[in-house]
Amino acid sequence: MVDVEIRPPRPEEYAAAGEVTVLAYDVDGHLAGDVGYDAQLRDIARRAEEAEVLVAVDDTGEVLGTVTVVLPGSPYAEISRPGELEFRMLAVAPSARGRGIGEALTRAVLDRARALGIGKVVLSSLDGMRSAHRLYERLGFARLAERDWRPFPHISLIAYQIDV
Repeated sequence: MVDVEIRPPRPEEYAAAGEVTVLAYDVDGHLAGDVGYDAQLRDIARRAEEAEVLVAVDDTGEVLGTVTVVLPGSPYAEISRPGELEFRMLAVAPSARGRGIGEALTRAVLDRARALGIGKVVLSSLDGMRSAHRLYERLGFARLAERDWRPFPHISLIAYQIDV
């Protein structure tokens, strides 16, 4: 596992965290034809107001990854229900992939659920995010097929869950 600090971003890191998120989605082709989602991915300031954002920062202060932690019923919630914590927009800078940053951020979400006394974590993932799916399954997440959904006709999201 890489040695990074996982914490909320500082306001001066919002732009870098937003760019990491957009770049991670874009380099994998997950923004193709999706007008406007890049602006939502980039807007860390808004997410930090309405959800809990975490960043992975190395010892030089470079933002290497980010994730958004969401409570049910909050503005960024998609599939969470009472008693569940949800996370969204997990992203790792392409230059930092393969170093355990995605896993560190995901484990931080699980730790956050435990700290809040929440027993389950859920998420939606684009059907094509295969490397993310491998990470989730390796960590013990199970498919939650009954909550798969389509926010738009051309976008399929699949759901996962884990008990913590």
